[in-house]
Amino acid sequence: MQLLPEEDLAGQLEKGKKACIRAKGMGADVALFPEMWSDGYRIPQDREKLESLAVDEDSDFVRSFSTLAAELKMAIAVTFLEKHDPKPLNSVILFDRNGEEKLHYSKVHTCDFDEEKMLSSGEDFFVTELDTGKDVIKVGSMICFDREFPESARILMLMGAEVILAPNACPMEINRLSALRTRAYENMLAVATCNYPEGQPDCNGHSSLFDGVAWADDDAPSRDMCVFEAPGDEGIYIAEVDMDLLRKYREDEVMGDKYRHPDRYGMLTGKTL
Repeated sequence: MQLLPEEDLAGQLEKGKKACIRAKGMGADVALFPEMWSDGYRIPQDREKLESLAVDEDSDFVRSFSTLAAELKMAIAVTFLEKHDPKPLNSVILFDRNGEEKLHYSKVHTCDFDEEKMLSSGEDFFVTELDTGKDVIKVGSMICFDREFPESARILMLMGAEVILAPNACPMEINRLSALRTRAYENMLAVATCNYPEGQPDCNGHSSLFDGVAWADDDAPSRDMCVFEAPGDEGIYIAEVDMDLLRKYREDEVMGDKYRHPDRYGMLTGKTL
């Protein structure tokens, strides 16, 4: 849901709910918001102002999407600036089509070189089983800058993820899109990214889906894993993952965990020098 933010929390809730209803009408199984939808990715550098924008995971804002997910029979991944001590978190909660909380993830790789130095970072990655009513999908999440660290998607793959939901708030240009493509390619999983559209500062739309399938069969040339890329305009866009194709590919191909040598990666298991 590549949407421009409103002026306040009430506006974000109202616009977000209407967008979810439209997405359901378009046939969506999962609705994904851009990064920190609750306040439109506003990060005041004043602690008091920042705290005033943060919402609790049990707030009316967040729980409204739980109720809506159950009403629509559609999963919703809602993003928000989360109240937390000592500093707020950049979080996403995934509600399934029954309104049950299935995943609660907070951005591990916060942009501490910029405005996100005002935030705490998450402590772990998670994968859940999401029943869409058509299939049960193993889903994880990474948020924006998490994309730049291969370990994020690698850990999610090792935990069984088939699809990664990736809320975003930055310019999606060739290099960042290439990073998403690479995360999908090297882990044989799908990465669905939702960005803010043009008109939001430092954002340009181009939400995308890389389905992780580089070759459809042995005799065919490589295929473009980017099965969807939005324009810059605000809008609700539908992107589809062929789970049967992805699962068959994961069975037959050589990427992911099949030929790793973790016993030789000792440097990666220690702290940075």
